[in-house]
Amino acid sequence: MLTISQIASYAGVSVRTVRHYHAKGLLPEPERDHSGYRRYDAAAVVELVRIRTLAEAGVPLSRVQELLDAGESEFAAAVEDIDRRLRAEIRERQHHRERIAKLAAGDSLALPPEVVAYLDRLRGVGVSELMVEAERDAWILVAAQLPDRMPYYMDVKSQQLEDPNVTQLYRELAEIVQWPADDPRLDTVGDRLAAQFEAVPATSWDEEALPADLASLLDAVFLSSVPGARRILDRLEHHGWTGWTNIHRIEPLD
Repeated sequence: MLTISQIASYAGVSVRTVRHYHAKGLLPEPERDHSGYRRYDAAAVVELVRIRTLAEAGVPLSRVQELLDAGESEFAAAVEDIDRRLRAEIRERQHHRERIAKLAAGDSLALPPEVVAYLDRLRGVGVSELMVEAERDAWILVAAQLPDRMPYYMDVKSQQLEDPNVTQLYRELAEIVQWPADDPRLDTVGDRLAAQFEAVPATSWDEEALPADLASLLDAVFLSSVPGARRILDRLEHHGWTGWTNIHRIEPLD
């Protein structure tokens, strides 16, 4: 007769595991002897080894008893079912590994490839990492709401980068966003933006427009994070433009 420590040693498990199997009802608890110790026989060792083997093979403990009691054909069917489940779990874990790898890739997290390529192009034309990160965060919001529209938006943005005035403004923005709200140079920024807007075909603004609630969210981010945002928008209104994310023509205030 064996103590719980001995049977655990024979089966290659811990005492805690033996007690866990008791609690799950997989291994019957023997009667205690006159000294108050549980004593196990050889049959208990065999049963414990079978339970351990099934558990180590990936069989859920909730199904171990089913397999222990199953006939040959039932056992084969149950094993096949468990194997299917394990293959599905492996695929899911592989998917998780791919997602974890994307965490290390930075821009690839929550963004489609065309946006990642666009952000890399911004870096390539000398845009500061501060501005690239701001663009990235904005496009994460857009991609979450409008995934099907992302190829179109990225095509538009890539075409804009063909304009030297646009790329120059992008390079300067890292400094501009740090100017105080009353900096008179912000008026010049508004003037330059208005001139660029004038060169865009009128129909393009509607095609590129985002849903109103999403545009409002992005505008709010701009207004709260850039001290001179309000002055730039006021200057644009003087030239007949309103909005930041969704831009519209209005009557000039000048």
